[in-house]
Amino acid sequence: MTLTTEVLVKDIMTPGARCIGENDSLETAARLMADLDIGSLPICGENGKLKGMLTDRDIVVKAIAHGRSAADTRAGALAEGTPLLVDAEDGVSAVLELMQKHQVRRIPVLDDHVLVGMVAEADIARSLAPQHTGETVEQITR
Repeated sequence: MTLTTEVLVKDIMTPGARCIGENDSLETAARLMADLDIGSLPICGENGKLKGMLTDRDIVVKAIAHGRSAADTRAGALAEGTPLLVDAEDGVSAVLELMQKHQVRRIPVLDDHVLVGMVAEADIARSLAPQHTGETVEQITR
């Protein structure tokens, strides 16, 4: 898939993404998700580096369902693998490729190593031609 180079991630992202600290509890994360009406948060380390993503589903399936306490379990305990991310100056094709390849619905956006936003399927749908949105959604949901 090729897009014009004028469309940058920063042009379609949702700015102002919030982070949950790796040492914050899942209870704190769930409360923040509820307050912000969102279903996922990037997990940031003490050094400010992105450690992973935490979803509401992760809290339920990987913690609560296994008897782990939301008050005592730290968000960092659910950070797995290398986090996916894109730079604000990347072309939109880079984020589409990552979403499709890894079958994820949202990706954190960094600018000079600082979290500045998120790109989600909804951002793609609002900003790009239906063809690109359809291809991306089809690849993600396989």
